[in-house]
Amino acid sequence: MSTLEPFSFRIADRLRGVDSSPVRDLLEVVSKEGVISFAGGVPDPAYFEVDDVKAAYEWVFANHPARALQYASSEGELELREQAARRVSRHLPTTADQVQVTTGSQEGLFVVAQALVNPGDVILVERPTYLAAVQAFDLNGAHMVGVPTDEHGVVPEELERLIAEHSPTFVYLIPSFQNPSGICMPVERRRAVADVLLRTGAALVEDDPYGELCYTGEPMAPIASLPGMSAQTILLNSVSKIIAPGVRIGWMRSEGPIQFTLTVAKQAIGLQSPVPDQLAVARYLATADVEAHLERVRPVYAERARAMYAELEAVLPRDAHITRPYGGMFLWVRLGHGIDTARLLPFAVEEGVAFVPGASFYAHDPDESTMRLSFVTHAPDVIHEGVQRLGRALARYGEL
Repeated sequence: MSTLEPFSFRIADRLRGVDSSPVRDLLEVVSKEGVISFAGGVPDPAYFEVDDVKAAYEWVFANHPARALQYASSEGELELREQAARRVSRHLPTTADQVQVTTGSQEGLFVVAQALVNPGDVILVERPTYLAAVQAFDLNGAHMVGVPTDEHGVVPEELERLIAEHSPTFVYLIPSFQNPSGICMPVERRRAVADVLLRTGAALVEDDPYGELCYTGEPMAPIASLPGMSAQTILLNSVSKIIAPGVRIGWMRSEGPIQFTLTVAKQAIGLQSPVPDQLAVARYLATADVEAHLERVRPVYAERARAMYAELEAVLPRDAHITRPYGGMFLWVRLGHGIDTARLLPFAVEEGVAFVPGASFYAHDPDESTMRLSFVTHAPDVIHEGVQRLGRALARYGEL
């Protein structure tokens, strides 16, 4: 009997040769039994407001069952867009008509790329930047150029130089508690960046999923709220950090003709975001005490951030650079000494701890001695044990 060869589909050029995904690999590591994972930005489920979320869904099916299960508009449900506009308006006056609902901010990044990017277009991103944004932009044919950063975020002079050199389609920034670095851009730097963008006419895609996880003071206003910036900015938000990441709802705020283009792109990708989720999130935001929830989790995560920083200082080489985050979910380490964290990771997993090697967060020319660690998932005693395991992995790596 002859054995038939399996059918081979012709793969699109943009996906040919792709045999892995950093996001998929990350989620696989997170699920390994017995591994203390600092890899994913996974909130501690002990702090989910389960009763409030459950009540919101029950209200939807008690009051609007047929509507919740029916087709709906691609722009999003009005109640949700009104609640989103209300939250954005704390810093930037916004109406419901300026809000496009997305299935999480990750879909928003893909929608933006579909709407704005032609193959070969240049996008300027922070160096390093969010790995799933790199993936979304790359799959749409973008050529990404990393803008140097310092302890305050993207360097304005370098941003201006690269805008002049590349005429980018847009600049992508995460100013508040950046993923992966944890850096929060101060007000003075935000103003300097806005000045560059206004003078050069460069569009901004501003991603703000972490701004409300601020551990000291008040959440900072987005760059989009600075004078003159709202018209040339697409601002992305998500409920992942104020409700739960399993509820895949986010939104984009924009002005002018781009709104229609974003809706068309959203319609082509997913038609609509799930209506039960939209209505439940709208109900939750209208009735639950969101600020009380944030006040509950902020000190917990702040303590964990301090614990991880202190534990790493005790274990890592003395000249390793560790960011000290005051919000968000992540801490960034540069080990130096020619250490390749992708080669270090298997030793770490064998010791029972996981992190994300830093190379995936660079658009080009990665610093392979870097790693991202999330501090929000585990209590300080577990963080202590995980960092001790990381220290043992480093010792084994050094014996190579």
